[in-house]
Amino acid sequence: MYTPDKKILKKYADVLVNFALGGGKGIRRGDVVYVAAYEYAKPLYVEILRAITKAGGNAISHYMPNDDKEFNTTRDFYVNAKEHQINFFPSKYLKGLIDEMDHFLFVLGDTDMEALKGVPPEKIMAHSRAMKQYREWRNEKENKGKLTWTLGLYGTPAMAKEAGLSEREYWEQIIAACFLKDKNPIATWRRVERGITVYRKKLDALRITSVHIQGPDVDLNVSIGKRRKWEGGGGANIPSFEIFTSPDWRGTNGWIRFNNPVYRQGHIISGIFLEFKNGVVVKATAKKNEKFLKEMLRVPGADRIGEFSMTDKRFSHITKFMAETLYDENIGGSNGNTHIALGDSIKSAYAGNPGTVQQREWKALGFNDSVIHQDFISTAPRTITAHLPKGKTKVIYKDGMFVL
Repeated sequence: MYTPDKKILKKYADVLVNFALGGGKGIRRGDVVYVAAYEYAKPLYVEILRAITKAGGNAISHYMPNDDKEFNTTRDFYVNAKEHQINFFPSKYLKGLIDEMDHFLFVLGDTDMEALKGVPPEKIMAHSRAMKQYREWRNEKENKGKLTWTLGLYGTPAMAKEAGLSEREYWEQIIAACFLKDKNPIATWRRVERGITVYRKKLDALRITSVHIQGPDVDLNVSIGKRRKWEGGGGANIPSFEIFTSPDWRGTNGWIRFNNPVYRQGHIISGIFLEFKNGVVVKATAKKNEKFLKEMLRVPGADRIGEFSMTDKRFSHITKFMAETLYDENIGGSNGNTHIALGDSIKSAYAGNPGTVQQREWKALGFNDSVIHQDFISTAPRTITAHLPKGKTKVIYKDGMFVL
């Protein structure tokens, strides 16, 4: 077992609590932070709780047992639960939790990459549907500017093995990605955020109507839609180097392959191919766990695009495959990465105040709605051409970098 130096973990917790939360501003005195972590992440979890207390905040903690070969409470639930238990939604508890918290911090740390292998995917998706109201409550509060969140990663032997790295090598990627060897990582993050903001503003100024993504594994057109803006930085996810928007799902046509696996709910899906027609996935195949992929796509709204994203390799210090979406969607490497997400749109990509928009307006603008939000990532070479007003076009991304 490899445990990073305590000074590194203290800096990591400081970044998560005093930068990432609060939209890049950190928490304030009296704020309530809901912290969720698995027991393997205990060294970082303890530092996070200390950082919250020192900042004057209040923590509500959800400390979970590891799901591994010996003990697996998540698998036990799906194996033993009857239909009424799969569909159970603790509304009073979860509504109270949403009302109480100002911030949400989740520390990822899988101890078994296929913890739910063999569990019928329809049971997993049914439980996801049952929890839809919780996601909607959380999104509603976030859209009103009253809730912020971030994700962090604690490296585990299972994740390192899946990525083909030693635990030390895996952690070296985390430390580099989060600037944890810098004297003041938060100051570095703020410099990076300023750089990302420059490109976000340039993309907004182009008033892009659609993008054409081309490469050896893709020929896809995506309509950006009206009242959109480009997002990135701001602390939601550590690390976060991507620049993204939520397109008008109705204007997606073409096909795309992904050279990165997808890790979702204890399953590994790889060799993925998707074909779209008028915004809907009309063909989906995978070399591994195709059944799980197709069951996920049966969830309402999960067969439509909710996000389109590009990462400039000049920002990212992640150079290796990490077997975790949080890092792989921000990888730099040789070609940067581009990715799409199927399912729920990110309402912060609305060019206005999302807290004032009604559900019928979201629908009219082509913002997708789903309990699912699943990223699909490729690090293959890609060229992205933007279609602009008055019939003009401009290459905006090539060789892993923005061309702006």
